[in-house]
Amino acid sequence: MKKGIHPEYREVIFLDAAVNFSFLTRSTVKSNETMKWEDGKEYPVIRLDISSASHPFFTGKMKMLDATGRVDRFNKKYGNYRKGTKAEDAKPEETAGS
Repeated sequence: MKKGIHPEYREVIFLDAAVNFSFLTRSTVKSNETMKWEDGKEYPVIRLDISSASHPFFTGKMKMLDATGRVDRFNKKYGNYRKGTKAEDAKPEETAGS
């Protein structure tokens, strides 16, 4: 292996602060923040937005986002389209296939 071209591979704590879930693994990702682990040693910390502890697929809990009116807006915008043409613009003889 060539010297000096590979990133440092070390133990790192990944922390999902939203649900207070963390795990220790090895990674090359860099961080300036450190935290003490259960073994008393300090390790670099990488903060996660989502992990298996907070993802709806793994938790079985679906979090509803602000979806009010999404279906209505979709139907209003695209509901009149049929096979690439607007239904209101199509003439009866065009849609009959003559």
